[in-house]
Amino acid sequence: MPEGDTVWQAARRLHDALAGKVLTRSDLRVPRFATADLTGRAVLDVSARGKHLLTRIEGGLTLHSHLRMDGSWKVYGNGQRWSGGPGHQIRAILGNTDRTAVGYRLPVLELLRTTEEHRAVGHLGPDLLGPDWDPARALANVLQDPARELGEALLDQRNLAGIGNVYKSELCFLLGVTPWLPAGDLPPERARKLPALAKKLLEANRDRPIRITTGLRGQDLFVYGRARRPCLRCRTPIRVADQGDGSRERPTYWCPTCQPGPVPAPARRGHTN
Repeated sequence: MPEGDTVWQAARRLHDALAGKVLTRSDLRVPRFATADLTGRAVLDVSARGKHLLTRIEGGLTLHSHLRMDGSWKVYGNGQRWSGGPGHQIRAILGNTDRTAVGYRLPVLELLRTTEEHRAVGHLGPDLLGPDWDPARALANVLQDPARELGEALLDQRNLAGIGNVYKSELCFLLGVTPWLPAGDLPPERARKLPALAKKLLEANRDRPIRITTGLRGQDLFVYGRARRPCLRCRTPIRVADQGDGSRERPTYWCPTCQPGPVPAPARRGHTN
């Protein structure tokens, strides 16, 4: 699933292509909004809110989309061949005289009154890349359920918006704890570092085409996707196991030496990515 930095980049691409220009093409290919016609209206702006995209359109309308695992927005110049997937996967088309934005495989697509955006994103916690960022509130949210596994608390967008599975694993590595540590057991000095460290990771990558958390050329990530490869700090083989609440399990990576703490039993070694 795209994380906050990736969605922020998508919002910027869409904003640059559409904002301030009148729509000459509009096609929402979901049954509920299939008859909606946005042509003749100007796009005012496109913003990211956590992992959500909000395209605000003249007349008090907002097109809300979420990419989840497989969705994407592609921007094409007029006359350019579309290459984001087969036509039956297209869920939205927004075009002007210069550019066309095409939404592929969008699992969430809805047209709202702009005054009702809270129905789509009001549940989200402070946005790591947004103007509402509040580190104290974000930390309090993460720690409000002391028994909850830290990795799950970080992924809960109601606590803080923008962290996905990659940043969950990388952030826990940098904090020196396993993602299965109960949030309330996070040492206070490390808990104080958590909000600023999370924000630093996303801000450092929002303008990069390739996500980097290590600062090392050719070694982009500390643990994510590196099962059985040596830890960049201690050379211990990185391990992987699933973490989740039962409804969705996510491969989670950690170094058993650099990250002491609870792990699932038995911790799987089978993943290689």
